[in-house]
Amino acid sequence: MFLPNFLIGQNCQLEEAMLNSGLQDIQKSLPKVLVELRYSGTNNFAGQDVYGCLSKALARPEVLTKLRIAFQFLQKKHPGFTFLIYDAARSSSAQKALWNAIKLPESKKHIYLANPKRGSIHNYGCALDITIAGPDGKAIDMGTEFDYFGELAQPRCEGRLLKSGKLSQKQFDNRMILRSCMESAGFLTTSSEWWHFNSCSLSKAKASYKVIP
Repeated sequence: MFLPNFLIGQNCQLEEAMLNSGLQDIQKSLPKVLVELRYSGTNNFAGQDVYGCLSKALARPEVLTKLRIAFQFLQKKHPGFTFLIYDAARSSSAQKALWNAIKLPESKKHIYLANPKRGSIHNYGCALDITIAGPDGKAIDMGTEFDYFGELAQPRCEGRLLKSGKLSQKQFDNRMILRSCMESAGFLTTSSEWWHFNSCSLSKAKASYKVIP
């Protein structure tokens, strides 16, 4: 049955449970930040709606505090630009579904997705998948789409990719803008995904919070 947008998320037990566990709605705290939860639709590598009724980007208060600082930094340096969030808190069950859906050899899956047996920082509400949107509300060019599985998306390869021309100077500079904003607020980067940022280590997340079922 089709549900109009204003009904999506109502009476969502998963969403209510996540909010009751201390997670907070990012857009409620930062209304100018855009949200496009990729796993709440079919525009993702799995080609399926993994999140079901979950329609909000949720995160721990410490993540919101850092994101607010990063947003202020972005606004100061690039007025009119904003953040676009592709993913935030993610349940463990969704982590398993994504792990099973990724079409990569078992030995390479961990490069782009945390093994559900180990857990992801997303599963504790302490990570964000994020990019920058211009004044028109559209994501700026980062060289690849979100969830591109290849070295073109990997920060550790950017110097070589820029030198070879596979990554343009503009695309490289756009990534630097995003990274500088997030790092200025205390977020941690990864070497394999330009869009992924952690507010803390996995060990700290496990020690501080319960995993989202």
